[in-house]
This record gives sequence, structure tokens and C-alpha cells, in this order.
Amino acid sequence: MPKLSVIVPFYNVQQYAPDTLRSLRLNARHDFEFVLVDDKSRDGTPALLERAVEDLSKVAQVRLIRHQENGGLATARNTGLDAAQGEYLTFLDGDDWLAPGYLSELVAAIEELGCDFIRTDHVQATARARSVHRVPVGRRGEVLDPRAAILPADRTTSVDYAFAWAGAYHRRLLDKGLLHFTDGLRTAEDRPWIWRLHREAESFGVVSLLGLFYRRGVASSLTQIGDARQLDFIRAFDQVLDETASDRDADRLLPKAVRTYCAIIAHHLSDESKWEPAVARQLRSMSAAAIRRMPQDALADVLETMDMNRSATLRRLRRRVITAKAAA
Repeated sequence: MPKLSVIVPFYNVQQYAPDTLRSLRLNARHDFEFVLVDDKSRDGTPALLERAVEDLSKVAQVRLIRHQENGGLATARNTGLDAAQGEYLTFLDGDDWLAPGYLSELVAAIEELGCDFIRTDHVQATARARSVHRVPVGRRGEVLDPRAAILPADRTTSVDYAFAWAGAYHRRLLDKGLLHFTDGLRTAEDRPWIWRLHREAESFGVVSLLGLFYRRGVASSLTQIGDARQLDFIRAFDQVLDETASDRDADRLLPKAVRTYCAIIAHHLSDESKWEPAVARQLRSMSAAAIRRMPQDALADVLETMDMNRSATLRRLRRRVITAKAAA
């Protein structure tokens, strides 16, 4: 069994994949496994991966898996999870990269704590600018209760730091069915995933380990494209609400889920200029329907405590729902 499996999906990232693959080479160990998933790239990415496998196989265990159809990031990660053999697992996106030696430190950190999973800080890279983004958990280097880290509802907590690649996960989580993503989600795929992890895992820790570089502002990234695929955040957060509503602590946890959902809706509505006109109309319609589906008591509390601008945006949306219902 490899000590660590690193799952790396690639899709049309020929400009950035060389940095990603070079960083894997600088982190390689013979007991590490790199699971490379080509999600039906249409550029030069497949050729880069072919050459990289030959090089990486000299210093690590390598698997290259090719999708026959493009399925999106969530599906590509699931393919990697199904193939991974490691005692521990982690993720890396095909346009990001690692500092030399980072993966060995990551494994040492989770082995020292002996918990189900660990979370790490990361460096955001936007062009030549660099900024450190930290896990919103103050206690470091100790074993914590994942469920307790969901709250409080009115603050940024660990479930808001949803980056799957910012951490490492023991294989027992995979065996329990906690590491797979909702198949086919094109965006916000980390959100149901991180909520499920915090509700159902037994232990986690946060370590002050920097070494993962997250590339922002990539033109081909879905976060930069205002098309209908981004509307999958609605489906992702509906799943968060549905699963949290069935939890034994639903009364305590639902206000947090509703608040986060509302914040994301307000964020997207505040930047309608990036959307194609037809998609912007669809965004407003789907967001209004989402507001209607939310627990209304929790929604009312959220609207009372959110900042004025976001609250006003959501109240207008809610009035649209009430008006439509009255007309019907």
C-alpha cells in the first residue's frame, strides 16, 4: 500500500500543467502514488501527461487515467478516489503546484496527530502576487471535534474553508464513503463534501503548514466564466440543506447552512455583469426558488443579522417570491 495517494485532475491546462507536474517530481517518494486524471482535455495536456508519467514513474508510483467524456472536477476526483491505493489521500488541481517537500511534511503531520483528517493553510497566487489564506480555526496542532468546528453560525468557520486540496485524509474516511464528491457538480463541489466530512468524521486537526499554491485568475477556470455551469452552486447548497436537515443536530446546524447559502446567493447577484444575460435571468429565478425552499424561520433570522447590502438584496428576492405566490 502506498503511504499517500495524490489525486490530480487535469482539463485543458497545458499552460500550467508543467508547473504542477514539476512540483510532483520535487515531492516524489517511492511510497507515494500520483493518480493523474485527464478529464478529456482538448489541448496539449494529454501529451504533457504522457511524458510526465514516464519521468515520474522513476521516483514514485503513477497511474494515468483518461476520461472518454468530460465530466467535470467532481467526477474526475471521484475517478481518482476509486483508483487510489494510499493509506492517506490528498488532492491537487491541475493548475496549482506544491513547494518541494510539502507532501512529506503533510504525511508527517497527519501521522503525528493520528486523526481522520487535517486541514492546512495555503498560498493564493494571482499573477505575481502572493497572499496567505489560513484555515479559520485558531487551535493548531491538536485533535479536534469536526462537528464542533461547524459553528458558530455568524462567523467564518471550518466548513467555509472548503478547499479539498488543503489537507490530507485517512483512508478509513474513503472506506466509510465520506470522500467522494457529488457526481457531475460543475462548481461548489467542495461544499456538500466539507459539510459531510465535518458532520460524520470523528476527528480532525489544523496544522500551520504552507506549501500549496492555489492559482487564481486562470482564464479557463469556471470561477471566471459566467455561464450556466456556475449555477450548480444551487444544487450543491440544496444538498447541504437537505443533508443537514436530516442531521441529529439540525436545529443547531441549519442556521449556519442557511446563512452560508444566502451569502453565496448575494455574492453572485452582486456581480451579475459577469453573467450572460440569459444566465443572469436564470440565476435570479433559481435563487428566488432557493429562498422559497429554505427554512423560513432560519431565513428570517439570517436576514436580520446579515450586513445591510446583502440583506437588502435577499429581501428583494424574498419579496419577489411572496409577490409571485400571491399572484398565483
